[in-house]
Amino acid sequence: MFKKGFFISIVLSLVMTLVLLAGCTQVDDTPKFKVMTGTSLVSAIVERVGGSRVEVFNLVPPSQHPGNFDVKPADILNLSTAKLFLLQGLPGETYVDQLIASANNPNLKVVKAGVPGNWMIPTIQSSAVDKVLTALMEVDPDNAQDYQAAAVKYKQTIADKDAEIRAKLVKANVVSVNVIASTRQADFLTWAGFNVVGTFDDAISLTKVEQDLVDKGKANSVTLVVNNLQDSEDAGKGIAASIGAKNINLSNFPGGFSNTETWIKAIDYNINLLLNAIK
Repeated sequence: MFKKGFFISIVLSLVMTLVLLAGCTQVDDTPKFKVMTGTSLVSAIVERVGGSRVEVFNLVPPSQHPGNFDVKPADILNLSTAKLFLLQGLPGETYVDQLIASANNPNLKVVKAGVPGNWMIPTIQSSAVDKVLTALMEVDPDNAQDYQAAAVKYKQTIADKDAEIRAKLVKANVVSVNVIASTRQADFLTWAGFNVVGTFDDAISLTKVEQDLVDKGKANSVTLVVNNLQDSEDAGKGIAASIGAKNINLSNFPGGFSNTETWIKAIDYNINLLLNAIK
């Protein structure tokens, strides 16, 4: 049987251990400032470069087209207390002026990155990092060095991923693969090395246009038809069925598919879809 004094000493030892552990726990008390982003392409970079100094709220859900979504009251509330509104600069961002007016935030800095092209392409992603870096340093110049260091590190990660992916694509001999693609995926596929022989818009409504693509697909032995997830998952389905090709969806935004919340995960997911489709 345990003696009472021995039991008390054990309890005190446990209490002291818990106190010491609590004292060793790291508490992140870094001051944060709120950033609203237009798309997940922007938010993923802000989170990477801004780190613990930013609190990011993204506007357009990554599975939706930036020009076709509904602004929620919570979005206006977040923007009303944000320090920076960082937009990708897409043509579909026509809602911006009204949203800013509704937020009524005199301390808000609005920046459009304005980097042309598909941000999923590594070189363009790297250029976008520079734009995000500049915006963060302007709003928070005291921590400019931290942002610069994070940007340099991330750009090296992008370059490494670019080289890794290109090696996989060369090994798979994608230059011999003819594809038909959504206009919003054509440039990404061209960067990857595929031979894009035809493109289609968000939704094909003209029978003649679709038949022309079917004829072109058959003439060029097209084996893959690629849709843009954010437009329509079924846009090229009919073409693929008519020419006996595989049909897949790629995402132009991180988070479009499960567990793809970063650019690294999103581009890996897209590339794996492509490589599996042409096996």
